[in-house]
Amino acid sequence: MTAIAVQAQRLLGQRRPRRSFFESFIRTLIITCAALAVVLSSVSVCDGRWLLAGDRLFGLWHYCTTTNQSEPRCLRDLGQAHVPGLAVGVGAARSVGALAVVVAIFGLELLMVSQVYEDVHSRRKWAVGSVLLLVSFVLSCVGLLSFVILLRNQVTLIGFTLMFWCEFTASFLFFLNAISGLHINSITHPWEP
Repeated sequence: MTAIAVQAQRLLGQRRPRRSFFESFIRTLIITCAALAVVLSSVSVCDGRWLLAGDRLFGLWHYCTTTNQSEPRCLRDLGQAHVPGLAVGVGAARSVGALAVVVAIFGLELLMVSQVYEDVHSRRKWAVGSVLLLVSFVLSCVGLLSFVILLRNQVTLIGFTLMFWCEFTASFLFFLNAISGLHINSITHPWEP
């Protein structure tokens, strides 16, 4: 009987402690908000129309003009906007914004994998996913700031479109989820294999 009790105790001792409901809920909330940020950012970059200045609409992909309630006339050649350095600068902002989305997707994937498949490396995967979200925040901010700096003479607070504010919100969510993910990972105890 004693040998059976020792074997049973050894098997029970190897189990990983279960996480609390609160910790699981917080991690699920971080993943959900990160997914929302990825969707907002990707829609914003794909649409790309971020600033309305009078009868001109500046975007990451197009430059549009409207006259007398007519349909907007959009051009891919951003040099037609007669803003110095706009074509190159917006191309860089577009590339950085798209890279931010890609990095965030990889970060989100690592966050989800660390929760679905729990092993000895789950905490490390969670930490790397959170760091990737932080990198995505930095890239997103660089894209937003470069766009605003390029068009600083046309910028008004009410001129920014809904797509610009979606990217701004996504950038904020990337930061919030990255910091929250790193914090929850640091305050929870490591899971034993």
